[in-house]
Amino acid sequence: MHRLPTLFVPHGAPTFALDPGAAGAVMIDAAAALPRPRAIVIISPHWDTDVVSVGSAETLATIHDFYGFPQALYELAYPASGSLEASHAVIAAIAKAGLPVVEVPSQGLDHGAWIPLRLMFPNADVPVIPLSVQSHLGVQGAYTLGRALVPLVDQGFLVIGSGNLTHNLGDYRIARQNGGKVPAYVHDFPDWLAEKIMQHNISALLDYRQQAPDAVRAHPSDEHLQPLYAALGAAGNMPHIERLHTGISDYVLAMDAYAFHPVH
Repeated sequence: MHRLPTLFVPHGAPTFALDPGAAGAVMIDAAAALPRPRAIVIISPHWDTDVVSVGSAETLATIHDFYGFPQALYELAYPASGSLEASHAVIAAIAKAGLPVVEVPSQGLDHGAWIPLRLMFPNADVPVIPLSVQSHLGVQGAYTLGRALVPLVDQGFLVIGSGNLTHNLGDYRIARQNGGKVPAYVHDFPDWLAEKIMQHNISALLDYRQQAPDAVRAHPSDEHLQPLYAALGAAGNMPHIERLHTGISDYVLAMDAYAFHPVH
């Protein structure tokens, strides 16, 4: 079976669903170029659990987990279906890697999941398996989880991490009040990540909070960065790296997208 790349994509602010712009166009093109996946494993920072959790609902509800946005956003839906067989394959792979894992039959798709999926797979005709982050385990935990998913990539699963490479909403409020000036770290931090990713420097990436410029300012908490590490880990050793897109939204959200191609 053809091995798909693993992907990291931005989900931006909820309004990204209404105005996807250049980042959205890149995501649409990237998905269109792929063979049909057996199923999609989507990792969103907005489903955060103590223990690795795998959704197994037959029909996945569209969760509008935000407030104060245009009414049109609350009218959007993504009618995705799950697959019990695929969910159990995900659970089995994670358990085989020695990680504790639980099944959650009721889990729907939060906006970090359905916004990119609605762009990339608008027909909602590929089964979707939600997978949680464990923010308390940091990027090391996310990378370890990604490594557990490597066998699934070999079986035709598409692993997608959804987040943003910078995510400081306090700085968004400051930038909005100060005429929309983009802080320098919104450029510098993603570029540091890109350099280390291209070098396959996993040790530096795992130590990013000590080594990267303005790391803590870029991510006061790093749940929005962890899906990148999960996607990178799921691609196995020394994948071929594509930085699909760079850009900034809402002053402080780096909208980078990556494809990690497993090497045979």
